[in-house]
Amino acid sequence: MRRRSVPGKGRRGFDPVRLTVFEELFAGLAEDMGEVLRLTAPSVNIRERRDFSCAVFDAGGGLVGQAAHIPVHLGSASLSVRAVRERFPDLRDGEVVLLNDPHAGGTHLPDLTLVTAVEVSPGVRWSVVNRAHHADVGGSRPGSMGTAGDLCAEGLRIPPVLLHGPGGWSEDVLALVLANTRTPAQRFGDLRAQVEANRYGAERLKFLFASQGAGACIEAVAALREKAERALLGFTRSLRHGRHRSHGILEGDGILEEDLELRLELVVSRSGRLTFDFRGSCDQTPGSLNANPAVVRAAVLYALSAAAGRGLPPQAFEGGILRILTREGSLLEPRFPAACAGGNVETSQRLVDLCLEALGRAGAEVPAESAGTMNNLSFGGRDPAGRPFAYYETLGGGAGAGPWGPGGAAVQTHMTNTRNTPIEECERNLPLVLERCEILRNSGGRGRHRGGEGMRRAYRFLVPVEVTLLADRRTHPPKGRKGGRPGRPGRQYVLAGGRRRPFPSKGSRRLEVGEVLVLETPAGGGYGRP
Repeated sequence: MRRRSVPGKGRRGFDPVRLTVFEELFAGLAEDMGEVLRLTAPSVNIRERRDFSCAVFDAGGGLVGQAAHIPVHLGSASLSVRAVRERFPDLRDGEVVLLNDPHAGGTHLPDLTLVTAVEVSPGVRWSVVNRAHHADVGGSRPGSMGTAGDLCAEGLRIPPVLLHGPGGWSEDVLALVLANTRTPAQRFGDLRAQVEANRYGAERLKFLFASQGAGACIEAVAALREKAERALLGFTRSLRHGRHRSHGILEGDGILEEDLELRLELVVSRSGRLTFDFRGSCDQTPGSLNANPAVVRAAVLYALSAAAGRGLPPQAFEGGILRILTREGSLLEPRFPAACAGGNVETSQRLVDLCLEALGRAGAEVPAESAGTMNNLSFGGRDPAGRPFAYYETLGGGAGAGPWGPGGAAVQTHMTNTRNTPIEECERNLPLVLERCEILRNSGGRGRHRGGEGMRRAYRFLVPVEVTLLADRRTHPPKGRKGGRPGRPGRQYVLAGGRRRPFPSKGSRRLEVGEVLVLETPAGGGYGRP
């Protein structure tokens, strides 16, 4: 049956070659924004680990193009744009809004999002957006990633506020933000880099409209959305219709020790429409693993993109093919003031496992489970000169093997797309010595294709520090698929005085001079019978 054109969503007559050029122009603009941010930010977390994302949105708040950055950032950014438009419906060209509020499209408090209005033609305003993880935004623990009992203890919560405009900084807002961090100079440097990245993106976007014409740019976006919808329907209609269930576990929240259950029922209709129903998941928890609907949405979009393979444009999720259901008061739609630092980084990873498992049951080709945790490490104290410092990084683990081959070793998987921090950067900027950084050989799950191996990293501290770890997959290892064996779970411990003592996977401890923290990350599951 011939598919009818969707009114208002593009025209079939748009030249396909020129459409591909526009697609690359929009994506390339976001990529270049990211390069400006990376090259100008002072923090190791942004400059080296590349913990940031950039995207472009149209006048209706729909996604136009994004860079290949971090899935948990990008899949939720549209909700931030929506929150900004609701708060500032008449935002002027060049004005920049800052937010991190998980109840206004944010993910967790360290992720500071900047939305800049761009008047691409008279009366038509698009937005350029970047989101970057700041190493400290206040709260009870250095690094702002501790197991706090509520959102207010995790750091400074920022609803959409005007940060910068054609006349410069909003000095009161900037002063408030910098007064609530242990490292104000670094925070200002990173914010300034974010402002400049959006300024660059705005200039590029205006040039694109001027050179190609406003009508052509808007028509290209409509055509891209129609193309994306066809691609998504092509994938969803290949799935087995019916109900497909999956179940996952989070290993406590740092306050409660019992496992937290996540449940998904994926409903595939005969027409190819999908419903991801998470309402059977457990109630919200007092610890930080609560994930807001923006994070849930990001995990679903990423899993669909991964299962569909290459060729699924990011604009595919702007239509009505997809529905996501959560329950108010649950771990995935918590009520204020639930803590949420770990929901963005840990719960999101487990949601991907659930989505991929359910899609696999529906007939999609999916890999074994990957490490399933970002192994979030943060610490802080005072350097030998007495200056306060705070640091944050995530550690890679093993990727799950698939029908196409073995999983990668010591890589950032799924909802994170960052890099491991170079040893030289750590030792140059922090009072520590990295004694080990190595692959855990033979830790991947056995199978026809073996799971990727985890990694070991050992930190010897040269000053007293408060260390916080937020990690998972320590007792429930990543599962294999199609008869493959599970990967080795992670572990962590402290070496001091020739003795080894345990360190919690979710919690904080003070370490003294000379003590060594050792982290071993989980490995990926194997694929197929050995």
